[in-house]
Amino acid sequence: MDWKIFLTVFGAVFVAELGDKTQLATLLFAADKDVSKYTVFLAASAALIVASAIGVLAGSLVADYLNP
Repeated sequence: MDWKIFLTVFGAVFVAELGDKTQLATLLFAADKDVSKYTVFLAASAALIVASAIGVLAGSLVADYLNP
């Protein structure tokens, strides 16, 4: 694993996600006293993983047709 790339991607995505609609929606779901915080965390994490997987797949497909 290339740690420099890992940290660059992590930092960029982390800063991009701060204060966005995803974080605000997760905050609102977690504020409900009748909802398990673990369920909210797992669901939000799974959604971000799937969205990231779509981004990686799309990027790899685009790279087949365009020169970076």
